Amino acid sequence: MALSCVRLCTRHIASGLRVCGHAALSQSSRPQEKTSSRGPVFQFVGRHKKPSHKVFVWGFSFTGALGVPSFVVPDGGRKKPRKYQLTPYRLETAEQISSAACGYGFTLIASPTKDVIKLWGMGLNADSQLGFQRTQHSRHQSYDYVLEPSPVALPLVEPLQTKVVQVACGRAHSLILTDQEGVFSMGNNAYGQCGRRIVEDEVYSGSHIIHKMEGFDSRVTQVACGQDHSLFLTETGKVFACGWGADGQTGLGHHGVSPRPVEVGGDLSGVEVQQISTYGDCSLAVSTDGRLYGWGNSEYLQLASVTECTQINSPRLLPLVGCGKVVQAACGGTQVAILNEKGQVFVWGYGILGKGPDLSESSTPEMIPPTLFGRSDFNPSAAVSSVRCGLNHFAAVTDAGELFVWGKNMRGCLGIGKRDDQYFPWRVTVPGQVVDVACGVDHMVALVKSLL
Repeated sequence: MALSCVRLCTRHIASGLRVCGHAALSQSSRPQEKTSSRGPVFQFVGRHKKPSHKVFVWGFSFTGALGVPSFVVPDGGRKKPRKYQLTPYRLETAEQISSAACGYGFTLIASPTKDVIKLWGMGLNADSQLGFQRTQHSRHQSYDYVLEPSPVALPLVEPLQTKVVQVACGRAHSLILTDQEGVFSMGNNAYGQCGRRIVEDEVYSGSHIIHKMEGFDSRVTQVACGQDHSLFLTETGKVFACGWGADGQTGLGHHGVSPRPVEVGGDLSGVEVQQISTYGDCSLAVSTDGRLYGWGNSEYLQLASVTECTQINSPRLLPLVGCGKVVQAACGGTQVAILNEKGQVFVWGYGILGKGPDLSESSTPEMIPPTLFGRSDFNPSAAVSSVRCGLNHFAAVTDAGELFVWGKNMRGCLGIGKRDDQYFPWRVTVPGQVVDVACGVDHMVALVKSLL
């Protein structure tokens, strides 16, 4: 990894972000101890104290995806690189971060601010999935590795009026959803996943292209990236897709590529969808009436309830028995998780599913006992409020803001202080209430609300 293609700590002021040099609470955040002859007196947070919003990262650092340069290139205070960050580490930001996404070795974070700079990227950038990151040596060259959160300039018509609503990351492409100017894409477009014409032998490294996507029937409200395909949900409840379709993951009735967004049909025809999910080559959609639809790869039994084939190229309604009304779904590389209106989590597919080492494969939904997410006689109403999937692991956030993880602990991506795989949900120690979490291949990002 040549230094000429690695961004170090060169733009702290310009990016509006800086890297915090410690994972624990800073001295200014701790209760202030005042000594006297009567013993210590502690000053605690007042009742009118407003919560602060923080970002925590963990997992594999050598791609730069954690945004902490000293983990990769030790500074004066650190003698050795830190390849794996096994517990949550605070990434201090000048702006409140409202959306984060983990790609395959890179990260995007976005702020709801109306400032010109509202999007930052870190990690692998060989395909310009973080935009053009100009080097110190030449304005014509871009960094292939970005080691700290660095601004991504979107080609907005009204940059002071437009907000970034959501970000999504795939294997080597990114999607950015705004509130007023639609969807932008950047990165690898070899299969049309960025929603633009495929150019043979296009060079993606050092590309300036940030494409404004067109072709939707109404305003887009959610975006999702698979490995090399993209999904879009509009405010009318329709799903659009583009990109690689070899496993049927675009749901467009064929196994070819689609370089522009096309409305997905099949069993979704006439159905109002409220949520979409993908990360590998399987795709899911949840309807407003609580039903689940799936298409794409089924090698690992993700869609075994409707087919014995390994692929489906058009959406099918999945007949889930005993799961209740589905409110959210998540799928990774080989596994699926759904959340029902009672806050219960069901899983199936292949891998570490969360019910112990004896369950590694299931074609039907298996409920994870609510007690594993904190429900007890002392806390009978504890419920999960959201579920997420990385490539080979799961995450769940409860209504109390607690984060639970389980699955393959690829390079320490679970943040549980060790590199062992986790066969049951395990609570991650984070100082504050987790608002949202993003899962990648080997790293994670958590958005946290804290009073300290």
